[in-house]
Amino acid sequence: MSGTGAGLEGAVSVRLETASGRMRAVSVQVRRPAAARALCGRTPDEAMRLVPLLFSLCGTAQSLAALEALEDALGFDARPHSTARALLAEAEAATNHAWQVLMDWPARQGEAPQPRELAGLRAAAAAIHPALYPARDGLRLGGGSLRPDRTALTAAIAALREGVERAVFASPAPTDEATLERWAGAGATPAARLMRRLLTPGMAGFGACGVPALEPHPADWFGERLSADAAFSETPRQGGAPAHTGPLARRTAHPLVAALLARHGSGLAAHAAARLVELAGLAERLASWADRLDDAEPAPNTGATRRGAGNGVVETARGRLAHWLRLEDGRIADYRIAAPTEWNFAADGPLAQGLADASADGALAERTALLVGALDPCVAPAITIQDED
Repeated sequence: MSGTGAGLEGAVSVRLETASGRMRAVSVQVRRPAAARALCGRTPDEAMRLVPLLFSLCGTAQSLAALEALEDALGFDARPHSTARALLAEAEAATNHAWQVLMDWPARQGEAPQPRELAGLRAAAAAIHPALYPARDGLRLGGGSLRPDRTALTAAIAALREGVERAVFASPAPTDEATLERWAGAGATPAARLMRRLLTPGMAGFGACGVPALEPHPADWFGERLSADAAFSETPRQGGAPAHTGPLARRTAHPLVAALLARHGSGLAAHAAARLVELAGLAERLASWADRLDDAEPAPNTGATRRGAGNGVVETARGRLAHWLRLEDGRIADYRIAAPTEWNFAADGPLAQGLADASADGALAERTALLVGALDPCVAPAITIQDED
């Protein structure tokens, strides 16, 4: 039996039973604290102060989803802040991708992680909020005083571009299968060396399965399901079936990702390439959002709505995050969240189905850990392999 440890604040437990070189059973379970319950009974302002404390990993994305849901319920019109909020969400997602590529990927190869490079990217991303909202009040109900500092934004985006190019690619980012193979073969960075391994037989297609991508449903789609069924938070479904969310779901149409999907299916190679594609396009996406910015004032609170329901959806590094809540007498009466981890680590989701036909050879533990990392849980994973032979 082999295993890796889990943290105290929740875990994804993956248990594999093997015999005679084949997989006999796969069990995937998610255990995490019911953080949404802590928001019930709070006023909207109290909830917004609490959200980043409850969700440390994706605090900005969680705050943005909560903002959108509360503003929807309260009747705020915060649309003038939507572009700035997209920048904030994208910047946070970039730092999460960078953690995977600069810290986790080297460690999986026995190489030294790159904390200094990661710190530089985090600093550049952190500069975006004050460059948008000088008072750092962007994550408040109705939005803050949006006064974009074009010079500071340009500098932050340039620092992110340069950091990604240097630490992740060390060359022009690959755009198709041929350039990916050449880049990986040259092995100039830890990311390239891991990609070289993931393109080998037995690795590239490991974890491939028929689970479809989660479609880019609007907030109302999630709100209808979360409000109708409390169990949707723990076992979300699309058309009555599981789905996967994250970089691979978002980038299926990219030529490089599409080529790997066609050749290897939704396995390790396609997952890793999709994350690289998102990092490679980061600066261009940020610059595009920045070009559309205008000054904006906080949306006024008319105080007319004290009861109602609201929905919020944000794309995070890990996938699509949805919040739904209901207000009564100015306080939160119910709050439900559908997070990416519940999609990707469903009992019959992409991890479970991707492992169902795996060969129980000496590389099973490593490949499983890589697949769990690719699907990127927001709580600690615990992997146990029980060989019945």
